[in-house]
Parts: sequence; structure tokens; C-alpha cells
Amino acid sequence: MTHFAGGMLAVGCAVIIPRIIGKNSIVMLVLSGLIVSGLMNALLGIIKYLADSETQLPEITYWQLGSLVSVTWENIFSSGVPIVICLVFMLVIRWRMNILTLSDEEVHMLGRDAGWLRYAIILCATVLTACSVCISGTIGWVGLVIPHFSRMLVGPNNQRLLPLAIVLGAFFLLAVDTISRASMSAEIPLSILTGLIGAPFYFYLLLRQRLALS
Repeated sequence: MTHFAGGMLAVGCAVIIPRIIGKNSIVMLVLSGLIVSGLMNALLGIIKYLADSETQLPEITYWQLGSLVSVTWENIFSSGVPIVICLVFMLVIRWRMNILTLSDEEVHMLGRDAGWLRYAIILCATVLTACSVCISGTIGWVGLVIPHFSRMLVGPNNQRLLPLAIVLGAFFLLAVDTISRASMSAEIPLSILTGLIGAPFYFYLLLRQRLALS
């Protein structure tokens, strides 16, 4: 519950900052996210500094690396309900997500209002992320690499992209977890493996995009 409340607070701050400044744009939203991320990392640093170095600090460090070892059926049932609700909602409205790739001016020219849709998707993404992190810790690169790879396969249309990204993300995490359990006697934290796989692949994507533009 604490992780969920913290996630909602962080995203709420990132959404409010552009409104306070008076400039609602994707770039400003990303910059406000960087501001909130820096603040939250500083607060986490304070928590780690004050934590007991014998018991609490190792647990915090291991949680930051991500793992499915401590996941129980109780965790799955408690977090599964909001996850399923948000997934179903996003799958139902996925055909409308394509308008978010347009600017606000273009959306208004089409007679649409993307404001509520943008905030609904942000809310659902926050709930999905917070509920997942609550039970597994932070597992990096999955949400960055898998959508890009899915876009390479089916294109940018969210009607096909979103379901494929969900399926590939689940299979990717399952494969990484299997490798982490089978490769050594002690399980390797998942973020280590996802980073080793994701960073080179993302470099390949950037290089591929650069070559396509040249």
C-alpha cells in the first residue's frame, strides 16, 4: 500500500507541475517527471542512509534490483484485481490511444478532446506500475524495450501494439526469471539480466533509427 501511495503521489506531482507552469506538453511532462524522479531518488537515499545496515539496507537494495522470489499467491490476488481492471480498460480504449500521438491542436481540429483520455491512461499506467512494483521490486528495461520491439513487428497502431506488448512483456519476464533461477545456485536479480539484454538492444534500436534517417 505504501508503494502504491508513493507511486500515485509521484505521478500526481509530475502531472501537476506542467499545469502550475502553464504549459501542458509532452516535453514539459517528461521534464517534470525528471524533476520528480530526482526528488524521489533523494528521498530514497535518505531512507537508505537511515536504514539499519545489517537488516534493512540489504532488503532495500535487493528490492531495487527486482525479484519474483518473495511473490506469494496473496500478493497476486491483492494486486491482481486492480491490474486486471486497468488492463481491460486500456485494451477496450486502445483504438483511441492513437490520437495521443497528435498534437493538441491537431486533436482539436479533429473535434476530439484528448485531455480525459491522457489522464485516464496515466492513471491506469500508474496503477499497473505501482501494483507490479509492490510485489516484484523495480525491474528495469521491460517497459522500454518490449514496446519498441513490438512496434517493430506490428507498427505504431495501438490496436495491435498494446496486446502484443502485453504478451511479449509477460513472456520476456518469464524467460528472464527462468534464466535467473537456472543459471546459478542463487537467483540473479532480474534487473541485472534485463539490463544486460535491454541496454544493447536499445542501442541497436537507436542505431537502426539513425541509419534509417541518414
